[in-house]
Amino acid sequence: MVAEGALLWEPTEEVVAAAKLSRYLEWLGRPGSGYEEVWRWSVDHPAEFWASIWDYFGVLGERGDGPALSGEMPRARWFEGGSINYAENALRRTEGTALVFVSEDGARQELTWAELRDEVARVRAGLVRLGVGRGDRVAGYLPNIPQALIAFLATASLGAIWSAGSPDFGVASIVDRFRQIEPKVLIAVDGYRYNGKSFDRSAAVNEIAAALPSLRATVWIPYLAAAEEGRPPQEAEPAPTHTRALPGGEVIGWEGLRAEEGPLVFERVPFDHPLWILYSSGTTGLPKPIVHGHGGVVLEHLKSLAFHQDLGEGDVFFWYTTTGWMMWNYLVGALLVGAVPVLYDGSAGYPSPAALWRIAASEGVTYFGVGAPYILASMKAGVRPTGLERLRGVGSTGSPLPPEGFAWVASELPGVPLGSFSGGTDVCTGFVGATLLHPIRAGVIPCRSLGAKVEAYDPTGKPVIGEVGELVLTQPMPSMPVMFWNDPSGERYFESYFDVYPGVWRHGDWIKINEDGSCVIYGRSDSTLNRGGVRMGTSEFYRVVERFEAIADSLVIDTGRLGQEGRLLLYVTLAEDATMTEELERELCAALRKELSPRHVPDEIRAVPGIPRTLSGKKLEVPVRKILLGTPVEEAANPDAMANPEVLRHFAP
Repeated sequence: MVAEGALLWEPTEEVVAAAKLSRYLEWLGRPGSGYEEVWRWSVDHPAEFWASIWDYFGVLGERGDGPALSGEMPRARWFEGGSINYAENALRRTEGTALVFVSEDGARQELTWAELRDEVARVRAGLVRLGVGRGDRVAGYLPNIPQALIAFLATASLGAIWSAGSPDFGVASIVDRFRQIEPKVLIAVDGYRYNGKSFDRSAAVNEIAAALPSLRATVWIPYLAAAEEGRPPQEAEPAPTHTRALPGGEVIGWEGLRAEEGPLVFERVPFDHPLWILYSSGTTGLPKPIVHGHGGVVLEHLKSLAFHQDLGEGDVFFWYTTTGWMMWNYLVGALLVGAVPVLYDGSAGYPSPAALWRIAASEGVTYFGVGAPYILASMKAGVRPTGLERLRGVGSTGSPLPPEGFAWVASELPGVPLGSFSGGTDVCTGFVGATLLHPIRAGVIPCRSLGAKVEAYDPTGKPVIGEVGELVLTQPMPSMPVMFWNDPSGERYFESYFDVYPGVWRHGDWIKINEDGSCVIYGRSDSTLNRGGVRMGTSEFYRVVERFEAIADSLVIDTGRLGQEGRLLLYVTLAEDATMTEELERELCAALRKELSPRHVPDEIRAVPGIPRTLSGKKLEVPVRKILLGTPVEEAANPDAMANPEVLRHFAP
């Protein structure tokens, strides 16, 4: 058992002096200022702070004559009258390595800045030939491969709008997303490899294309065919002969799209012009199409990547993700600060649990990011990361990381700080995180991010310190959604974030903010455990249960309703060769009674073959609770938005 708050790492004077945040503070005229003082200035004077980010990084574009910030949430406006283009800022460099791609079967590709710029120009020219222009949507059904990044940048350069889904998404899930935005062009792969197996998606691509009447063309990348023939992905054949023509559109190969040279020019657009469309999970309803603007993303990712991940030129940045998770968008933001993103396509655990650590070693990664479950899986598997001499930081997100995960990283990678971050698709960044100016303590997130006025609200809507409350933002951030697609009145957007506290963004997480500005995230506030008036986030429960070697995964559900206490049910997935015995049940209950409270001893413990998760790896607590309260399994969650829909039936009462 590792005590929450145990000190694991402290920055030296040399580390603090070399931190990119320290250089910014010197430029700002605030050298030696404490972080909390600077954070307070950044949220009390947001217009001044975000204008300084534009100036400090020399953002390419026109700021315009309007104020940096006008209005208040939910209708705050940034840099009105300004113009900017994300791709212009991402492609401003010309020399050196721009990106690296690796796959689980050993394929590797490296592009220089000159090569990346040329590829973007070629694909841009191809999109123009297909009739794509400002405001049109281009959709990608793509793994995390160079073509996805190239197509995104080419789309952005035109002022067109990018949207992507991973090919492990089911047809219905992709159609639910893309049909809402009516793309003009679909770029797709024939399949992919994962965990040593091949998955042919050519039939799925045909179904998706047929369901999108807005398409003028489908661009085909025979990625799986190239992999199975042992050829690099860039040497794939132009297009398969078995693809049928689509009504109202044509089918061309990637090579045909990029065949002709073209100028690399950038359409500068208003600050809040749509850059990309991301989606909510879609597990309990139609996915919300979340639109972010060019300017907000550029400023937020410059700030976050440089000051919170301490990334810049010479750094190599890895984050394990697919194109269907916002962390892909964050990963490619490395280009904005001149760092090299490492794109990886494949399983995190193939051919061994150490797969991602080995990539980090072989590619000389300086910042390594993963979801919290991968760190815990590495710990349980006894992984010993080696060859990471260049590593300067580890990042964790996706779900709360318990203190034991922090301690494992500190033990295996002494001297390397682990920063836990929490935010979401809604803003495509973290609200809370770390810097090199902060010590690292087990289970604790060191700070609220610059420019993010995060507070914890009690049930009456008052801010509290040292108590668990609702995570809210009381000042706007430029990377907040500019709108939801097909929501002209803004009603759906308002209901998603502002219907509980007028003028205040409610994010839906439990958070405790400490006196020193550090914080702890306790999971989703809509899946709270409320036992006898004792309210607790589920992350604390999982920390106790999943420490047992016999438990591979778990899910806890409180079936209580307002004013009525229900049953507390614990579902566990057993580790390989483990069995559910009365002794294990007694040990689990004893640990929960001792470490949480007698009220948090489950009424029943059930073994299930798997815990339902979204495609991005988040536990599906709310749909399971709905099932237990009477919602039919087939109505509780969209199976196409799940990583393992087959397990959901095991939770029926």
